[in-house]
Amino acid sequence: MSSTSSEIHERSNFEELQGDLFIASPPTNSLAHCISADLKMERGIAVLFKSKFGGVSELQEQSKRVGEVAYLVRDGKYIFYLITKEEYFHKPTHEDFERAVSDLRRLCDELGVSGLSMPRIGAGLDKLDLDYVKSVVRNAFDGSNTKVTMFYL
Repeated sequence: MSSTSSEIHERSNFEELQGDLFIASPPTNSLAHCISADLKMERGIAVLFKSKFGGVSELQEQSKRVGEVAYLVRDGKYIFYLITKEEYFHKPTHEDFERAVSDLRRLCDELGVSGLSMPRIGAGLDKLDLDYVKSVVRNAFDGSNTKVTMFYL
């Protein structure tokens, strides 16, 4: 049985929406974005996450490596930090990005996350192809109970 891509997209638990991810997210949603293992968070949307949620020392204590996900809990919401590269000026490899997204899926399943909002992770300063990024996220969350919404301005 074959399906068209639009039919697959309609059944998917992944969607894209234009808007501000911090304003448009329902209060019960969790958030995710990419960072480096050095936890600098001095460029792009990472600056907003750092100023809004703080917790750099909490993230450091988790001792996560590239390909893993650290997280904070703020106001009953999980804030996920996908570690996709060693240092802020590096670019993630496809392997490291895919490992981090896979770990995000594992954590969402483990923690019972029903809604996850994120920017176009990896496709901004990290320069990963947006179609590739969306494909990785869709595939990772295929069959998941977590609805993923990717926001763009």
